[in-house]
Amino acid sequence: MQWSLIVVVVVVTALAFDFTNGFHDTANAMATSIATGALRPKVAVLIAGVLNVVGAFLSVEVARTISSGLVDETKINPYVIFAGLVGAILWNLLTWLLGLPSSSSHALFGGLIGAVLVAAGTGAVHFSTLLSKILLPAVISPVLAGVIALVGTVIAYRSTQRADEEAVTKGFRGGQIVSASLVALAHGTSDAQKTMGVITLTLIAAGVLAPNSGPPLWVILSAGLAIGLGTYLGGWRIIRTLGTRVSDIRTPQGFAAETSTTAVILASAHLGFALSTTQVATGAIFGAGAGRRIAGVQWGVAGQMAVAWILTLPAAALVGAVAAFAASQGVVGTVLVAVVAIAVAIGIYAASRRTPVTADNVNDVPAPAAPGEQREVAQA
Repeated sequence: MQWSLIVVVVVVTALAFDFTNGFHDTANAMATSIATGALRPKVAVLIAGVLNVVGAFLSVEVARTISSGLVDETKINPYVIFAGLVGAILWNLLTWLLGLPSSSSHALFGGLIGAVLVAAGTGAVHFSTLLSKILLPAVISPVLAGVIALVGTVIAYRSTQRADEEAVTKGFRGGQIVSASLVALAHGTSDAQKTMGVITLTLIAAGVLAPNSGPPLWVILSAGLAIGLGTYLGGWRIIRTLGTRVSDIRTPQGFAAETSTTAVILASAHLGFALSTTQVATGAIFGAGAGRRIAGVQWGVAGQMAVAWILTLPAAALVGAVAAFAASQGVVGTVLVAVVAIAVAIGIYAASRRTPVTADNVNDVPAPAAPGEQREVAQA
């Protein structure tokens, strides 16, 4: 098999996922800088978008992990990859609507694994790679980032405790511009590669590329542009969650969180670990919050995020599995999957317009719920 309509559809769908990954994960780089006033919201997302594109060209190790290490490309076809992408996109959109910073990466892996299990069985999934390069980093990376951010916050406050507060704030705001930019660069390096890996896997499965090939230049460029555009549009709902609902973030904390996030992401990308930048950034923000005042951290929000993290892989896998079963019925099944996915995406977008979060109100802290009234997560 060479280039065909389904291959083109899968490439376009992969770029659509990359776009959702961008606006879903903008908060990873810019939430704390927007919350502290170091960067204006629209300037922040513009910087993040540009640096995501640049970061896409820095490494391809994670892309190789996905295209040649996670599943057996000889046992799948583009229909299977399309189904996995549908699972990832729908989970991304749902958690964005709820304002929950879940992992776009794990949504992708879950959707892909669920589809592959249905289409080709357990033998087509390399569980050793799943464990060593995805699951273990998922457990270790947010804790590591949190500890580094906590220590960095403590050092920052102790080293400036006798300095003028206004000067400290101004200095760390300048530092945040640099550190937030580095997070955006690291995010492009890590997350754009995941889409590169999926597109490359599709081309290998279709016979367009030889086995174990790396991503071609056009794949790198298109993945970088897609994630950059998504980042520029801003995932304001999740930016509000990380910037205002976790803790009252000050500039030294923001700088510590962003610096630790960058260090963990870049080190992992170099080693080919397909970790979640969302989990790293979130862990760093909680660590920075605890470094100043443990009681000031909203641990209930942490519980909500933990539930979303736990559910991401299996939920996306379930949707990917159902989509793969439908797609296996032929062209009619594949078209049905596409129509349903588009309809659900439109419905989620329509629901988000009822409680819009934009650059103008992203730093507004939602009013607490009245006694006995359940606060809607979508307001966050």
